Amino acid sequence: MDIVIPLFDHFEPLDAIGPYEILAYVPDARVTFVTDEPGPVRDVLGSLPVHVPTRYSEVERCDVLLIPGGGSFKTMMGDPEFLDWVRRVHGTTRFTTAVCTGTLVLAAAGLLNGLTATTHWDAAAGLEAHGARYTPERVVRQDRIITAAGVSSGIDMAVRLVALLTDDVTAQAIQLYTEYDPQPPFDTGSLAKAPAEVVDRAHAVARQATRLAPPLA
Repeated sequence: MDIVIPLFDHFEPLDAIGPYEILAYVPDARVTFVTDEPGPVRDVLGSLPVHVPTRYSEVERCDVLLIPGGGSFKTMMGDPEFLDWVRRVHGTTRFTTAVCTGTLVLAAAGLLNGLTATTHWDAAAGLEAHGARYTPERVVRQDRIITAAGVSSGIDMAVRLVALLTDDVTAQAIQLYTEYDPQPPFDTGSLAKAPAEVVDRAHAVARQATRLAPPLA
């Protein structure tokens, strides 16, 4: 089973690594990270360089395509060749998926026209501007397209995807092995639950984190 995850500079690390941690345990799974030009790819926080040896153009089909978000979504959306590749590979997949602002890439490729999808709450307007209908649900499935909300929700999506690819017991076993049993100390993990003060601070935290990231070489 071939699982492909594109990584471009400024990707959100948990968007990619969270689902990867779950999906890599699927029996016979082969996970391939791809990019535009082989070499180091830096996450949005600037401290996690990843060497990606494979060009996306070298991959013509896969069982699962998973597009992570972060600032990298702008690069992916601005690359017509990459969007053509997404459309082409989508024609071969069992499931095409995205996490966070990666959903906007699917929308820009024309895969979400008129469909309900989710993304990070701060990107809802951008998603709708590209023809999709935003919902704040954590994971949304539309036939073989599955979208996840912000960052950590990719883990939820991956567990659900494992059940679809294999069976419920395998998905539950992987969830148990990775001890994915979230018990957050605060109940402010969604926009609907967070007071205005926390929302404002979340914007500030995001701006500060990306501002402190070292510039790309």
